[in-house]
Amino acid sequence: MTDTPIRQPRLSLARLRELPLWSVVAAGTLLGGLLGGSYGLLTPSTYTATSYVIAVPAGKASPDAALGFAQAYGRVATQLAVLGDAQVYAGVPVRTLQRSVRTATSPDAPMVAVSATSSRPGLAVDMANAVTRSLTRHADDTRGNTHVRLVQFSRAVEPSEPTSASTAVTGLVGASAGGLLGGLALLARPRRKGQEDDPAPAPSVPSPAAAADVRGQR
Repeated sequence: MTDTPIRQPRLSLARLRELPLWSVVAAGTLLGGLLGGSYGLLTPSTYTATSYVIAVPAGKASPDAALGFAQAYGRVATQLAVLGDAQVYAGVPVRTLQRSVRTATSPDAPMVAVSATSSRPGLAVDMANAVTRSLTRHADDTRGNTHVRLVQFSRAVEPSEPTSASTAVTGLVGASAGGLLGGLALLARPRRKGQEDDPAPAPSVPSPAAAADVRGQR
């Protein structure tokens, strides 16, 4: 008695063509959701801590001068001269500070916001406070020329929630992107023969005999 081999069913191209069109969008949505959810699940959460310093005019300096120097200090805060001293306070290399620290200024207020991002909330706090401390020290060294000093307005506190996107958000974004790509694939697919719209029939002109019959019937 011989064993007959079991044939595995194959999903041929013809069977794929017989699938409904909405299945392409559904498959893209499902695949995108799985990829987005996996990305959010495997990517570690990040936390952001922010500290603030304010520029105060000293001596004969005007408030406008303090506002202008606040803009300048916001650009200087991420330079090597400031980060070189901040790495001692934060306990991390300069490259980590360059990658993790961002600054922001306001056109209406002489304030500088220093934000640090890390996978550890405590380290984010240490980096933000270290950069503001170093920046304040550099501003004090040049206060005799600028007549503007930096004062710490608010220290960074440990964040209670991550600032990175959650798994649900990344999954939703991936599902939306997958469904959109599936819809675009349907629009860009080549049409089969016979699916093209038939051209509209050209208007026919009655022959002279048919026109004579019409006049005789009147």
